[in-house]
This record gives sequence, structure tokens and C-alpha cells, in this order.
Amino acid sequence: MVHPKFECKIGKDGKYYFNLTSKNGQVVLTSQGYASRSALYNGIESIKKTTVGKGNFEILDSVSGSPYFVVKAANGRVIGRSEIYNSQESLKNGINSVAVNAPVAEPEWME
Repeated sequence: MVHPKFECKIGKDGKYYFNLTSKNGQVVLTSQGYASRSALYNGIESIKKTTVGKGNFEILDSVSGSPYFVVKAANGRVIGRSEIYNSQESLKNGINSVAVNAPVAEPEWME
């Protein structure tokens, strides 16, 4: 079984990013770009803290009208975004997955 993790990488733009993956290996949250490795780690810690108890999730609608969610830090900044879902039930499952997996996931650097 795959364990939840924060897959960390440097993007083509030189910024640092993470994807939170669930126990089945599926990406459930993607970060904003960070200027440094330390800022990335701060973002991961913020996700771990803000998702406990399912706090700081905001549900939005895409241009096509399909739902997605963002996770906000205590200061109100968006620190992660979900995929776009086909239904409200799938969206709720995604939020649940982030709330369950983020607190126990550890960073892992990808090539």
C-alpha cells in the first residue's frame, strides 16, 4: 500500500511545489509555487495544521460550473487547490481525503 505523502519538486519556472497524495497514490491537492525550499516546508506545515478538523476549506465553482476547493492558511492566502470534481459527493470525498491524509503525510522529493 502506498502511504500519503507530499511529493515535492522544483517546477520549470524554478519555484517549489508539492502534490499531496492519498493512500491510493492519487493527487488530492496541489500547492501554489513557493520561492524557496523553506517556504515550501512552511506551506506543508500550514496544510497539516489548517486541515485538522476540516477547517479552512473553501468550495468554489470552476468556469464550467464544476466544484473544486482550496485550502487557505490562517492569513487567508490560498496554499493548495484540488482538482475539479464532477459532483458534490466527489468534492466532499476529496476534502475528507485531504483532512485525513495531510496530517500524517511526509515530504518526499521527486526527481
